[in-house]
Amino acid sequence: MNNNLYGRSRAASADDAYERVELDEGLRQHMLRVYNYMTIGLVVTGLVAYMTSTSHDLMMTLFATPLKWVVMLAPFAFILVLSFGIQKLSAKTAQMVFWAFCAAMGLSLATIFVVFTGTSIARVFFITSGTFAAMSLYGYTTKKDLSGLGSFLMMGLFGIVIASFANIFIGSSALQFAVSVIGVLVFTGLTAYDTQSIKEAYAENYGREANGKLAIIGALQLYLDFINLFVMLLQLIGNRE
Repeated sequence: MNNNLYGRSRAASADDAYERVELDEGLRQHMLRVYNYMTIGLVVTGLVAYMTSTSHDLMMTLFATPLKWVVMLAPFAFILVLSFGIQKLSAKTAQMVFWAFCAAMGLSLATIFVVFTGTSIARVFFITSGTFAAMSLYGYTTKKDLSGLGSFLMMGLFGIVIASFANIFIGSSALQFAVSVIGVLVFTGLTAYDTQSIKEAYAENYGREANGKLAIIGALQLYLDFINLFVMLLQLIGNRE
């Protein structure tokens, strides 16, 4: 009888070990999918932004008319659709909405190629990439629970949004500088926090069909962290034309 119990115990342990290996491999594939979506999204955004900036007529149409408000606000509409409507979308539709969002972001960011030098844009992009990679790796590997940090960072994010909106009408360079400095700190921290959150979300939904859409949401989170960190750093250390 004892041998029987011992055999069952060993079998259960083997099953647990196999499930852990399977979970780890699934998580690795999931994170690769998230990073691939994010990277392709950044490429789409960069191409659309650059191509738009090279057309004087298109730039005048988009940013010298009331249409600029549509260009500025369209990305927020896509974010709302993906954030609150993801459960009603198929994985394929969610992907299409994500690509459309990245293209809309490209339109809204086209002005950076007019305001900043190409050299400084490239330099800041590589600085952002290095910072993002380091913090995302930390978020993926750390055993520390970052949920408390996440609450604090979200408060900072709301403050940045409010201050940025107010500065549209105020036009204060000092306020813009403060927003950029705080923004760099907030989005650097959010990169680690969101990476850990993506890991946890996968573990909680392991084996479910929802994982396909979780990859899109994860890519959206990290994409926003990267883009915002890039823009904040560009405001701080970018060289203007």
